[in-house]
Amino acid sequence: MTVHTSRDPVLGEFTLRTLDPEGHAPLLHRWVTHPKAAFWLMQGADVAQVATEYRRIADHPHHDAYLGWHEGAPAFLAERYDPAHVELVGRYDARPGDVGMHFLCAPTETPVHGFTQAVITTVLDWIFADPVTQRVVVEPDIRNTAVHALNAAVGFQVVGPVDLPEKTALLSTCTRAAFRAATQGAPA
Repeated sequence: MTVHTSRDPVLGEFTLRTLDPEGHAPLLHRWVTHPKAAFWLMQGADVAQVATEYRRIADHPHHDAYLGWHEGAPAFLAERYDPAHVELVGRYDARPGDVGMHFLCAPTETPVHGFTQAVITTVLDWIFADPVTQRVVVEPDIRNTAVHALNAAVGFQVVGPVDLPEKTALLSTCTRAAFRAATQGAPA
């Protein structure tokens, strides 16, 4: 089921659809175990473990995942969670209206300039479409400098390092106003 669609003026249509944990597991396995997905922390997972992880997310009351499509082909993964109940519980000053987010672009041998920024813009556009959302929270690995630059480009402000069980993260937040200011002309 489609939950969100946006159009990038250069790259075309991006769509988020409900993820099928078992049916999409082989595809997701190729993505999350690829060397470029090292920060996803699933390098050693097999297809069954990927299916189990995404079934766990689908069954969780405060976490969900969606398959992202570009021009009709699967191209990215997006997760949304409540950081007061998942990932960051007790590790930062949570506020009402905070929504946590993860995204992963599918590996490709033919990168398209601006694609990853169009994906994160689509995901934020979807999250901010809910009027209850006040702020998006992310916690990428502190060593993932590429995603830190991308986050800054769409309006995230660094809060600081946060120690999580599996990594030291660079906690960052983005308000609706900061997102709109950073992405003028992007879908809103």
